[in-house]
Amino acid sequence: MLLTTSHRVAPGLLSWPAWRALHAADRVLCADPDHPQLPYLREAGVTVEHAAPTAEHLVDTCANGATVVVVATGEGEPRLTDGLARLAGSGRVRMPDLELLPASYDLPGARLLDLVQVMDRIRAECPWSSRQTHRGLAKYAIEEAYELVEAIEDGDRDELREELGDVLLQVVFHARIAEEGPEENDGDDRDDGEDRRDAGDAAATSGDDPEEGGAAGHGGAFSIDDVAAGIVAKLIHRHPHVFGEDTAETPEDVREHWLRTKAEEKRRTSVTEGVPLGQPGLALAAKLASRARTAGLDVPLPSGEGPSHANGAGDGHGGVGYELLALAVRAERHGIDPEAALRAAARAYRDAIRAAEGERGQRA
Repeated sequence: MLLTTSHRVAPGLLSWPAWRALHAADRVLCADPDHPQLPYLREAGVTVEHAAPTAEHLVDTCANGATVVVVATGEGEPRLTDGLARLAGSGRVRMPDLELLPASYDLPGARLLDLVQVMDRIRAECPWSSRQTHRGLAKYAIEEAYELVEAIEDGDRDELREELGDVLLQVVFHARIAEEGPEENDGDDRDDGEDRRDAGDAAATSGDDPEEGGAAGHGGAFSIDDVAAGIVAKLIHRHPHVFGEDTAETPEDVREHWLRTKAEEKRRTSVTEGVPLGQPGLALAAKLASRARTAGLDVPLPSGEGPSHANGAGDGHGGVGYELLALAVRAERHGIDPEAALRAAARAYRDAIRAAEGERGQRA
C-alpha cells in the first residue's frame, strides 16, 4: 500500500481505513525521517522503518504474502511507482496487489493555504515584493478589479478564473503586509517604470463590498486569518435566514435582512457615509442615488445653477456633468448599471471604429 497524506491537513488526522492498514501491516516504511506524520504514528504504536525500498525489493518483500505500507513523502514516491509500473508492464514478474490509500483529504479551500505560504515566502525573499506597502500597491486594486469585470462581461471562463486569482492575490498580499504592523512613510513607493506583471503581478484589494471601505483605517497588525474571520462573522450576521431562525423567501426579503443588519452595524449619521468618492463617476452617482432611494429620500438633482456652480464647481464643463448625473440616476432607478451600460456602448463604438478602419484599408 502506498499511503498518501495532505500537507494541508494537520498531521495525525488520518482516515480510519488508513489507521487500520497501518496497524495491520507487517512493515511500515518511510523514506523521509522528518516526515510530519511519523511522531503521531509512533505515538499510536505504529513502528515505522526509515527505508526507501526499490520496486524490486518491495515486490520480493511481499512475495510471501506480507503487507507493506509505504508512507509517501511530499513528492509522492515517483521513483517507486514508476518502477512498479515498469515491472508490472514487463509481464515477467508476479506482482503483489497494489493499492493507493489516501489517508487524508483536502477540504474545499485547502489550496488557499498554499497561497498563504507562497505569499509569505515571496514577501520574505523577493526584492520587489518585500518593499511593497499598502499605499504603493493601492493603484493596482482598480486595475485588477476592472480586469475581472472585463472577463465577466466577455464571458471568458478561463480569463475569469485567472482574474479571480489575481484579485485573491491582492487580498493575501495586503494581509501579509499587515502582519508586520502599521507602516511608516507609506507614500514613498516608486514603480521604477517596470510593468507590474513583470514585477510580480501584485495589486491590492479590500473589503467585501466597494462601499464598505475594507478594514479599519487604524490599529495594529492583523493577518489573513483576521481578514477571513471578519468576513465570515459579517456574512453569518447578515444572513440570519441561513444561519439563524429568520426566514427569507425572496431576494427582496434577503435584501431587507441585509440592509437592516448593516444599518445596525454601521450606525451611520448619513446614508452617504461609506460611499467611496474615488470610484468612477457613473458608479458613484448610481450608488448615491441608490442610497437616497433606499432611505426614502426625494432629493432634487442639482442643475449646476446653484451655489456650487457659482463657486466654480461646474465651470468649463458646460453642464455635461449634471446631465451625466441625471442619466446615472435614471439608470439606477430602472435597475441598470450605468457603468456596464456605458462600457457596452463603448465596445459597440470600438467595433464600429474597427469596421470603419477596415473599410478605409480596403479602399486604399
